[in-house]
Amino acid sequence: MTVVGSEAVRIERRDTVAVVTIDHPPVNALGFALREPLGQALEALRDDTGVEAIVLTCAGRGFIAGADIAEFGTPRSRQSPTINELCDMLEMMPKPVVAAIHGAALGGGLEIALCCHHRVATAAASLGLPEVKLGLLPGAGGTVRLPRLVGPEKALAMILSGAPVKAEEALAIGLVDAVSDGDLVAEAVSLARSRIGAALAPVRDREDKLRGVDLVAFDKLVADATAKSRGLEAPVAAAQAVRNALTMRFAEAQKAEREAFLRLVNGDQSRAQRHLFLAEREAAKLPDIGRDVQPRDIRRVGVVGGGTMGGGIAMAFANGGLPVTIVEMSEAALSRGLANIEKNYAASVARGSLSEAVKAERMTLISGALDYAALSDCDLIVEAVFEDIDVKQQVFARLDSIAKPGAILATNTSYLDVNRIAASTGRSPDVLGLHFFSPAHVMKLLEIVRADETAPDVVVTALALARRIGKIGVVAGMCHGFIGNRMLAARGVENEDLLAEGATPASVDAAFRDFGFPMGPFEMGDLAGLDIAWRNRKSLGRVAPVADALCEAGRFGQKTGRGFYLYEPGSRTPKDDPEVLSQIEAAAQARGIARREIAAGEIIERTLYPMINEGFRILEEKIAARASDIDIVWTNGYGFPIGKGGPMFWAHLAGLGEIVERLEYWHGRTGKDVFKPARMLREAAAKP
Repeated sequence: MTVVGSEAVRIERRDTVAVVTIDHPPVNALGFALREPLGQALEALRDDTGVEAIVLTCAGRGFIAGADIAEFGTPRSRQSPTINELCDMLEMMPKPVVAAIHGAALGGGLEIALCCHHRVATAAASLGLPEVKLGLLPGAGGTVRLPRLVGPEKALAMILSGAPVKAEEALAIGLVDAVSDGDLVAEAVSLARSRIGAALAPVRDREDKLRGVDLVAFDKLVADATAKSRGLEAPVAAAQAVRNALTMRFAEAQKAEREAFLRLVNGDQSRAQRHLFLAEREAAKLPDIGRDVQPRDIRRVGVVGGGTMGGGIAMAFANGGLPVTIVEMSEAALSRGLANIEKNYAASVARGSLSEAVKAERMTLISGALDYAALSDCDLIVEAVFEDIDVKQQVFARLDSIAKPGAILATNTSYLDVNRIAASTGRSPDVLGLHFFSPAHVMKLLEIVRADETAPDVVVTALALARRIGKIGVVAGMCHGFIGNRMLAARGVENEDLLAEGATPASVDAAFRDFGFPMGPFEMGDLAGLDIAWRNRKSLGRVAPVADALCEAGRFGQKTGRGFYLYEPGSRTPKDDPEVLSQIEAAAQARGIARREIAAGEIIERTLYPMINEGFRILEEKIAARASDIDIVWTNGYGFPIGKGGPMFWAHLAGLGEIVERLEYWHGRTGKDVFKPARMLREAAAKP
């Protein structure tokens, strides 16, 4: 046995089989620093007459996890050998090449494996092409080779979802040739040795799964799969690339794929989505908390309140494998809450996203109680009761008397003062906000609200816990509404005046949908319940004539069948309500306002520009650590289109100077403080 090579690529000889091991921490990304020695190794082995077969494997936690995202769109990404050149080198190798895959083989990593003649994976391995999540399509032959191995329908599903498949499924669909339950490399060497002298069958030459495909049926699959792309370019381009594999020769389809990749990688949407990819990782880093601060051990969780939010929060923790105890005030409320949880899990089973066995396992993790004493052994207790400061302070005073030392107490408030809530206990360092978004077991965002006295290890624990339960944690400082709802309030300041001056709920919502939001502010209000914002306005002494009148009439949105829109029984589809339109016109007349047609551009200026302005104020006040944290909050919690990268990223695309100019214009016309440009925004706009 002989081992030679560089730090990033080692070659070990096992008789006439060469084992090439990539060792390029942390994830074996295909940057030039790895591509260069890998290319040199493959060239040497191709020309080495003493080598009859090759096994390609990786050190560390996984196989190649993809290209180096930091090199996208830079000259280094084009330095030879490129990923495409490595793929060609492997595919044209005159001796058998076997990929030995453990951990994750993603993106360019899977494309490298597709160019090997055979693939062996461990049972725990996962394989996928997630480029669509970065606003891209596979750019090294993935859209052309994958259909040849797994069929175009399955390839389309994998590429458009970006979701990886586990080894067992990969074997079933033909993506890998074997699943190893022992020594992966030894089994790959054995397979490579068995193929010495046999006819080689590169994936590019395999056509059997492309023959006889019904293009009409395939096009319907494409239409269905891309229907909800909401203006994103990558899913449409990726679907066309897979279709090209059916209608073009391999080289032509690969050329078209590469052209599409280069167009996308240089476009604003991919830049925006790559920004979000990196921003999500940055959000877990806190400038003032050192890496030596360790999280507390969380083994059991308590939830006070079993309503919609409390039940969803309990499900989120159970989904992460944590036992949860829900405390309610009455047997009827507790039974109702547990029944709703069971109903939600049953719906997941019916959709096929959850097995009956997993449902049963998660339900066993959730228990109920009527006495706060049942929470005495919990490491974390989350309060999810009525959004009233007095009620919450009473709950925390009771929790303080029963919770064990070191237990973390969290409030799910969406805008109330966490400092005041913490002051009702004798353990302020153990108190913070954990603002889940509804439905809590589905929505990815977790806003972690750091009160003035919250201990650093409590914040670190919350971030670690967010990862454990599949959430994206973003830390916010203490202010009314924190990051998301404070900006949401700024976005909505002009809603009533827009209606009075000539817009309608439908025209405002249409402007938001055209921008890329899944729904507009009036649709969202009806969905969430207009009474929530009504209570918030009353607590702040604010008024919104039209919205307040609707609430006073019992029109709370979808849950009452009437809000800004009408909803037929059992339907969530909004319909214009002549009664609301008449009320808007009457309110305008009472104010002496002559209504006019308001264009979508003006609607965006008067809603999104103030929201961005508030984002800069949040940065000035250090409520958010960085602008990208704000983008993560808004794309994961409020439906801001990912193709625009979040409000702060999009502001730079739209032009900070233009935003300042229009804010000044509307400030002059309205006198509203929400339009007065923030100092930090002015400074950023003034930079060349």
